[in-house]
Amino acid sequence: MQLGMIGLGKMGKNMRDRLRRADHEVIGYDLDEDLTDVATVEELVQGLEAPRVVWVMVPHGEPTHKTVAQLGDLLDEGDLVIEGGNSFYLDDQKHDEHLSARGIGYVDCGVSGGIWGLENGYGLMCGGREEHVEMAMPIFDALRPEGPREEGWVHAGDVGAGHYAKMVHNGIEYGLMHAYGEGFELLLKKDIIKDVTGCFNAWSRGTVVRSWLLDLLVEGLEKNPELKGVDGYTTDSGEGRWTVLEAVENEVPMPVLSAALFARFTSRQDNSPSMQAVAALRGAFGGHDVRMLDDAEASNAGPSSGTGASSGDSKPTSGSGSADH
Repeated sequence: MQLGMIGLGKMGKNMRDRLRRADHEVIGYDLDEDLTDVATVEELVQGLEAPRVVWVMVPHGEPTHKTVAQLGDLLDEGDLVIEGGNSFYLDDQKHDEHLSARGIGYVDCGVSGGIWGLENGYGLMCGGREEHVEMAMPIFDALRPEGPREEGWVHAGDVGAGHYAKMVHNGIEYGLMHAYGEGFELLLKKDIIKDVTGCFNAWSRGTVVRSWLLDLLVEGLEKNPELKGVDGYTTDSGEGRWTVLEAVENEVPMPVLSAALFARFTSRQDNSPSMQAVAALRGAFGGHDVRMLDDAEASNAGPSSGTGASSGDSKPTSGSGSADH
């Protein structure tokens, strides 16, 4: 089957390679002259036989909007656009409305697998009309992992459902990574634990917390057992935020995913103002030691209103984000 692929970054290039290994003809376009097969999007469209199928794999937001709009002008009735980036699901509905008016099909597809997808296959979550999803099934079958189709691919529902499912997937991923991170920190702090890496490795088979993420963490710890030198600064792709906002909108309690997202925000602060306030308040009402940034002798901020039983230990109590390796 023929496919046009727009966007040949870390994911798009590997997807093109995996499809070619499965004997599909892929014409790729990218701004990088070393990666692209053609000079323009127009040339890509001209190289495909009708009905054309074009997969868009560019950053979400304005780059995706512009690319979809351009394809709406270039493609013909009966052609199909698959949007495989990490887009917000409501954008899919706008794209579908724009293309449908021109008789062009639209499928949104959440893609998971990262840089490992080339060899292992990609988890695919599709949204769209049945006839459009079926039109691209040879492509989906080539990209998904080997084995039963339902264990690596789903037609999740209407337009937008694929990216909505991927959004929730990424929100869960935030929570899982942060749980491993907090567990790592606690094991690292406890003096009776002599082999932190071994603990995680022992969990990788047969336990209820085993996962691919755990395998990746073990791999990282084997190279750097205490993750020395790893900066805890952690970004977010946007999908974690969207997941939490959807939870609020739909009145779904989501304390774990919300905490994991907010922990990422904290990781970007050299010295969190909120935690400075907490430290000062503990000193004010409980008489606990307040450690100053210049490492001078901790000052006692005031008389205790409690029992004074709480420790003045300044060890962090949440994960550093370093498990996202």
